[in-house]
Amino acid sequence: MDDTPVEPTGIVYFNHGRDSGPWTTKINRLTQIARTKGYATESLDYTGILDPDRRVRILLNSVKPEIQPLILVGSSMGGYVATVASEQLKPQGLFLMAPALYMEDYSVQDARPCAEITMIIHGWNDELIPVENSIHFASQHHTHLYLMEGDHRLTDQLSTIAYLFNWFLDQFITISNSNRE
Repeated sequence: MDDTPVEPTGIVYFNHGRDSGPWTTKINRLTQIARTKGYATESLDYTGILDPDRRVRILLNSVKPEIQPLILVGSSMGGYVATVASEQLKPQGLFLMAPALYMEDYSVQDARPCAEITMIIHGWNDELIPVENSIHFASQHHTHLYLMEGDHRLTDQLSTIAYLFNWFLDQFITISNSNRE
């Protein structure tokens, strides 16, 4: 057996929401998908940190820039964190679930996704973050947007989210392979 360390395909950083934790059912499922595709994964623990801008600073200080491609995933407040951090980190991918964008008590109101591919998933029946926020953001920045039946947690849509995340990561493998040719 060869014990030579395998270089990861890239790295995925997960950013959880305000009232959840780093290893939710969604993050666990998406982590499995990322790892089967050869990505290293990190799920930062923001438990008890209610200031979204402090979370952004933690993410910026945690990223290992030498591993590429860099993929940022964020749910709810974590979506805000990933999007704001993307302006400095310039990840290849930004995958957002019910992102807390345009929230009046957040300091950055005009966050810009600075990624090659940005995908947003939002539930029509989100009781915390208005679905109109994601529609507006996607329209402003010409991102992929998937609206589906579901509330803020999108628990009932886990299979669809997993399918979309799998497709999302495949885009970077395709780009990487075409760059090698």
